Amino acid sequence: MKAGFWVAPEGEDAAMTMPIGAEPPLRARKLNFLATSSAEEMIRRCRRTAMLLPELADALAVQKADRPGRLFDITDFPDDDKELIAQTLGEGEVAGVAALANGITAQMQEAVMAGVWRVRFTDGEGRLIADYVEVASIPAAVKQACSALPESISHGPAPTGAMNVIPVLTEIGDRIARYSDGDPGHIITFSLFPMSPEDMAFLQETLGAGPVQLTSRGYRTCRIVVTGARNVWSVQFYNAMDTIILDTLEICDIPSVAIAAEDDFRDSEARLREIEEAYFK
Repeated sequence: MKAGFWVAPEGEDAAMTMPIGAEPPLRARKLNFLATSSAEEMIRRCRRTAMLLPELADALAVQKADRPGRLFDITDFPDDDKELIAQTLGEGEVAGVAALANGITAQMQEAVMAGVWRVRFTDGEGRLIADYVEVASIPAAVKQACSALPESISHGPAPTGAMNVIPVLTEIGDRIARYSDGDPGHIITFSLFPMSPEDMAFLQETLGAGPVQLTSRGYRTCRIVVTGARNVWSVQFYNAMDTIILDTLEICDIPSVAIAAEDDFRDSEARLREIEEAYFK
């Protein structure tokens, strides 16, 4: 079987390998907790969370897909408030990590309400240095991490056994040079033409590994990894047996499978206001 462009190494981050169907539905778990007596007591004493929810809903009401998001700092919130926020927001489909400067890592988890993210920043020793809830299509940390990547690629001659890697690299280089933010993405699908193991190895060696890894767990798992070149992403879809069924490179700002759309913000606003009305008033 032909190897994919990017294959999760042994011991990869749990967000990249969590099995599908291992837990009950996220929405059910969130609502079940909020309906318990323990949650009622927590809600009574966690007034900062109660104040935060309408602010998040207001931000969702005006958020645009192509505009910068809004950060809500919860770093200094009491532990009970942070736990209640986590239980209320739940865990949605998209999660990931972004490596920033000075050894700082951003750990990101989308809420059940699409377009709402929990973003935790840790230092090189794993210590928490900042904790935010962010309303955005994608956390700003993703774009920040990618901003330092080079906007061109270079390579030597193809290795023995290569078939199509040089035309692919030429296409990638041309697309990078012509890409502007907001342009439609360009997709290269490896199943549409033959790529030998030597091709794939040389392609991966040339592009390198980038600082962002994301996973979308919808109907099936999708792993999204930025390469070492600006706006070049490996996007792979897996079946229930964790076998690659679609292996692509996308030349784009952020692959659409990872980002919240305009309609998501309006839907999430409505759902968050319903939760606030039912449990926090």
